Amino acid sequence: MNPTIKCVSRTALLIASLLAGTGILAAADDADVGASSSAMPAVSQVVTQDDQIARLKAALAEQQKQIEALQQSIAAEQALLERATGASASATRSNFAGIGQVASTTPLIPSIAPLPVAAARPVALPQAAPAAASKNPCEAAPDANAVPSYLRLGSVCIAPVGFMDLTAFWRDKAAATGTLGSNFGSVPYNNVPGGNLSEYHFSVQNSRIGFRVDGDWKGTHFIGYNEFDFNGTSGATNMAVTNGAIVPRLRLFWIDARKSSIEFLGGQSWSMLTPNRKGLSALPGDLFYSQVIDINYIAGLTWTRQPGVRILFHGPKDKINFGLSVEQGDQYIGGSGGGGAVTLPTALAGLAGTQVDQAQNISLPGGYLNQPVLAPDFIAKLAFDPSSRFHLEIGGIVSSFKTAALAAPWTHHSTTGAGLTFGVNVGLTKNLRWMASGMYSDGEGRYLFGAGPDFVVRADGSLSAVHADSYITGFEQTVRNILLYGYFSGDYFGRNVALDANGTSPIGYGYKGSPNSQNRSINEITFGFNQTLWKNPRYGAINLMGQYEWLERAPWFVAPGAPKGTHDNTVYINLRYTLPGSMPNF
Repeated sequence: MNPTIKCVSRTALLIASLLAGTGILAAADDADVGASSSAMPAVSQVVTQDDQIARLKAALAEQQKQIEALQQSIAAEQALLERATGASASATRSNFAGIGQVASTTPLIPSIAPLPVAAARPVALPQAAPAAASKNPCEAAPDANAVPSYLRLGSVCIAPVGFMDLTAFWRDKAAATGTLGSNFGSVPYNNVPGGNLSEYHFSVQNSRIGFRVDGDWKGTHFIGYNEFDFNGTSGATNMAVTNGAIVPRLRLFWIDARKSSIEFLGGQSWSMLTPNRKGLSALPGDLFYSQVIDINYIAGLTWTRQPGVRILFHGPKDKINFGLSVEQGDQYIGGSGGGGAVTLPTALAGLAGTQVDQAQNISLPGGYLNQPVLAPDFIAKLAFDPSSRFHLEIGGIVSSFKTAALAAPWTHHSTTGAGLTFGVNVGLTKNLRWMASGMYSDGEGRYLFGAGPDFVVRADGSLSAVHADSYITGFEQTVRNILLYGYFSGDYFGRNVALDANGTSPIGYGYKGSPNSQNRSINEITFGFNQTLWKNPRYGAINLMGQYEWLERAPWFVAPGAPKGTHDNTVYINLRYTLPGSMPNF
């Protein structure tokens, strides 16, 4: 029962009792007066003893009627309230017994609103009308029974992103990369010291940290995503002697907003050229960059992480998705990822590091975005997802390159690169998936981990795109708490040769006498496992992983007496703790 109603009823009963007591006392006083006056001499108005008794009885009868009427009223109110609240009579008695010990925010002054009308079945007491339900789960009332997998700040949810890695890796060739990632184009030959040495390292550089922010504002779902690893370049020279300090490196930093069928993304993300597992989503879990431990992934993968903006159009139920992306371009002539750089004309060697990106030679004055870029790269992609077991995508890219003469007359030269990509991901069974992807291009070698150049420069300063192809095929299968995978992949870079200004010296890429870093092909076979040792939605997960990688490369030119090719074997063992955290369902 409502504490206010109980207090009012008890007050009414108390008043009735006091009134009854007052009437009895008044009658008793009248009786005493009558008794004493009988001994006195008669006066003008004498009240006989019989009259006094009659008056006393009449007063008592009237008081009794009032008490009974009050009791009946209280009983009716009590029954009405018990039907409304479902309270039992025993609970009511216990509540009355505990009065004075119950803390309540209900005012003690009774409401002047009429009491609720008795209903045929129990009904709830009138409540304030609830606020309109929000479509944003981050604004809903917390669920005490739900696992706390995200933080709430204002009207957004924040989930941690990251894991802590310890990786041990061994290579039978000393590629001198200084990192746990493979530089696919730099496997040393047996006729150099590195080809006769092996290397073994521990590393925590693949550990990651970041956060994801989700919210919904007036029907627009937005995501902010941030991710760092620790594979940055340090200027310290004593990292292996007295200090294992490593440097954070920005991987991803973007914001995405979607309303209805239109989506917009801006920031640094995986290039839209990277194959997807699902739709055209930029979330790492919806991308295909393999399951390997190698932080440079696998040969043949089309990818990079770079700034850009994109707009996406989603069909019904996201079964068809189309995207346009504008991303950072680069005038790349080789030298990154272990691949060989092109040979420039003697008179135009000054282009390296000033107008074109030759990442291999670190003594050049180049740096991040130090070279001019004519235009950003334009990417289009169409994805089909008729079911959760099938994903098909096709895409295209266009890149522009331009250089200027190093002296008057100030002539200019330009060329265009372009490529087509495809990808397919099929669930053959519930736990077995097959995937394949590839690219066919002229001038897009940069997107193959930089293992090949985009273009060469001829003696007259004109530019010519270098052909680049790639392929991947493989499987992923889940067996209980173990993920098994295997991939076969590779790159191919075409020959593009010209003559220097003297008319006799070859320049470009893949010419006779070129260095063995100018690769014709790079192929890889890799397989591994990822076993979940323990997981709990409140505390995270611990995984044990292993990978074996066989990598071979073949150059365009092999000097007399030199090995025709080289290969290495790499083994990774990784122990990982993954942070707990996931987003509510929007």
